[in-house]
Amino acid sequence: MLIIISLLLKSIKMDIILLQDIDKVGNKFEIVTVKNGYGRNYLIPQKMAIIANKTNRRKLDDLMKSEQALLDKTIGEFQAMADKMKEKVLRIGMKVGTTEKIFGSITNVQIAAALKEQLGLDVDRKLISIPEEVKTTGTYHAIVNFHNDVDAKINFEVVGE
Repeated sequence: MLIIISLLLKSIKMDIILLQDIDKVGNKFEIVTVKNGYGRNYLIPQKMAIIANKTNRRKLDDLMKSEQALLDKTIGEFQAMADKMKEKVLRIGMKVGTTEKIFGSITNVQIAAALKEQLGLDVDRKLISIPEEVKTTGTYHAIVNFHNDVDAKINFEVVGE
């Protein structure tokens, strides 16, 4: 009898409203059904979700409107930063050998530092991706993904010091 009760309790599910995107669960402000223990013991205490009761479902529209207003503002800022990067070429100095091969490689950390130093833009290094490995001097490009709707291509030139 006790085993049956514990199995029933484990299979009880609850509806929650996600407060952020969670892999394999759902997107922000989506109402999803999860196991009771996962919701009560992890998602809710970590402030990743709230219970989808009547009160919180009514508040969901207000949350979505305020989030959209904030998103519109930040997308405008991201677009301004992307426009400032357009048509600019960053110069990154590296130590080179006799065959124009650089010691080490260029990473997103160096590009973020060059953006801050040369253009005055403070960009998180995690937003920067370099599609090809940079091992020699020359001109390359990187992609800065500010948001799903806003990304920028930044050109950079690796020169020997």
